[in-house]
Amino acid sequence: MSEEIERDEKVFMLGEEVGQYDGAYKVSKDMLRRFGEDRIIDTPITEAGFAGIAVGAAMAGLKPICEFMTFNFSMQAIDHVINSAAKTFYMSAGKVNVPIVFRGPNGAAAGVAAQHSQCFAAWYGHVPGLKVLSPYSSEDAKGLLKSAIRDPNPVVVLENEILYGSSFEMTEEAMSTDFLVPIGKAKIERQGNDVTLVAHSRMVQICLEAAQELESKFNVSAEVINLRSIRPLDIDTIASSVMKTNHLIPVESGWPMFGVGSEIAAQVMESQAFNFLDSPILRVTGADVPMPYAKTLELHATPQSNNIINAVKKSLNIR
Repeated sequence: MSEEIERDEKVFMLGEEVGQYDGAYKVSKDMLRRFGEDRIIDTPITEAGFAGIAVGAAMAGLKPICEFMTFNFSMQAIDHVINSAAKTFYMSAGKVNVPIVFRGPNGAAAGVAAQHSQCFAAWYGHVPGLKVLSPYSSEDAKGLLKSAIRDPNPVVVLENEILYGSSFEMTEEAMSTDFLVPIGKAKIERQGNDVTLVAHSRMVQICLEAAQELESKFNVSAEVINLRSIRPLDIDTIASSVMKTNHLIPVESGWPMFGVGSEIAAQVMESQAFNFLDSPILRVTGADVPMPYAKTLELHATPQSNNIINAVKKSLNIR
């Protein structure tokens, strides 16, 4: 964000506690000191208010980064995100761009219960006019966010609170100020031949852990695809993998009904990859309940590596 604010005088950031407090998760640390109150703006606790201000600023030619302290709170501002930001380019016949980034933590963290744990990938991925990104690694987070800020359209960036505390290696290329990750292109995190695991955000990490155990215990070679982009969805990369492995398991932390995994399954069924499937597509999702507060119940409500391993064993008919 600092690189893009330095690069483009139209970019600014606003949200709750993004300035004096350095961000609720310290994502905007030192940015107020560096760029001042005109570029890093602390707002009252009123998502509908500051999201509306941000969308209006974007319509007027600025490039706001609007932080929600958690995307659960974006429900307070969903009218601005969808009816104002997402639909305006279409309704103006292409005359009015809305170059805005809505970003913040999404999905389950730890011990924050039902009203702070929801995954909004399927919600926002449903909406034409939005681009929806969900980074896993540090390179994803940097490259996708920079691409989002430079994009002339509204982009939702769904981060993960637990991944804020994770470390990843960064290539020399990724340290460049011009490093971008293209929107709409998935990444194969692990090559494999026996089954395709597709995930986004923190579930990529759980899939990689499951893949390692599958190889060591069952001699199963799992390919792990990091979606990175929810909308547009890189169905070509998924289909190519399925045509190689003949088995598909989408993994997500969100609810099962009408989810990202459901959309992946539908698009694969409608593609030529369907003819290569040797077993039904099996989804691994969060439980179909509001998130429990108790730690033991929370573990049962979110996908764990053993859930993925069991789905793979079922798909490959391993006893």
